Amino acid sequence: MTQTESATPAATAVTRAEYCVIACAEAWRDAGEVLASPMGTVPSIGARLAKLTFSPDLLLTDGEALLIGDVPAVGAPSAVTEGWLPYRKHLTMVMGGRRHVMMGASQIDRFGNQNISCIGDWDRPKRQLLGVRGAPVNTLNNPVSYWIPRHSTRVFVEKVDMISGVGFDSAAAAGPSATRYHDLRRVVSDLGVFDFSTPDHAMRIVSLHPGVTVDQVREATGFALHVPDDVPSTREPSAEELRLIRDVVDPRGLRDREVRA
Repeated sequence: MTQTESATPAATAVTRAEYCVIACAEAWRDAGEVLASPMGTVPSIGARLAKLTFSPDLLLTDGEALLIGDVPAVGAPSAVTEGWLPYRKHLTMVMGGRRHVMMGASQIDRFGNQNISCIGDWDRPKRQLLGVRGAPVNTLNNPVSYWIPRHSTRVFVEKVDMISGVGFDSAAAAGPSATRYHDLRRVVSDLGVFDFSTPDHAMRIVSLHPGVTVDQVREATGFALHVPDDVPSTREPSAEELRLIRDVVDPRGLRDREVRA
C-alpha cells in the first residue's frame, strides 16, 4: 500500500461514532423538502451528511433564525442564507408537520414515551431537568426520532417518570386527535437502531452497530425488547460518506466526544 492509499478514509477503521452518524442520517433518507431539527452533535452531523448525499432537498438551519443554503462543518458559520425562519414561523412549520426532529431523552420506555422533565415523583422529584419544552407538540404533529448517546437502563426504562414526548400507548389512550399525525420513526443509540414496527408498537431492534451483541443490548435496557431472528448490523458507510464525515462535516472529530467505544 502506498502512502497516498493509506491516507484514504477506507484505510481507517470505521468508529462507533461514525456508525451512529450513518444511523442518524438514515432517519432523513429521501425525506424531501422538510426541516431537519437534529439535537446533538451526532444527529447534526447525520443531517448534514443526509443533505450532501441521499436527501438533497433537506432544509437545515443555523440553529437560530436562518435557513442555510450550504452545508458547513458542525460548529462553523454558514456562508449562504436561503431564508428566514424566526421562532413563530418555526412553530408554524412544527404544527404543519413539515419537520423531522431528532430529540434526546433522559428516559424513554418501550412504547416511545420520552421524559426530559424530571426524575422521580412529580410532587417531589429527585432531579429537575429541562421541562417538557416542545416535546408534546413535536410528537403529535411531525415525525420524531430519538438520539441516545449512552444506552443504559437509566435511560431505557420500563415506564418514564413523566411523559414529555408522547409514545404509542399514550397517543392511543388519548384518541384520534393524538394518533392522527403521531409518527415515531426510530431510536438511535451508541449500541444500535430501534423502531416500533411491532403489532403492539413496542420497541424492537432494527440493527446493532458492529461489535455490539444482543445480550449487551438486553443488559443495558430496562424492558424486554422485540428481537428479530436475524439481527443485522448497521450498514457500513461508503468511502465517500466517510470522506464527507471526516473532512467536510466534522473535521474536528466532535463526534468522538459524544460517542466513545
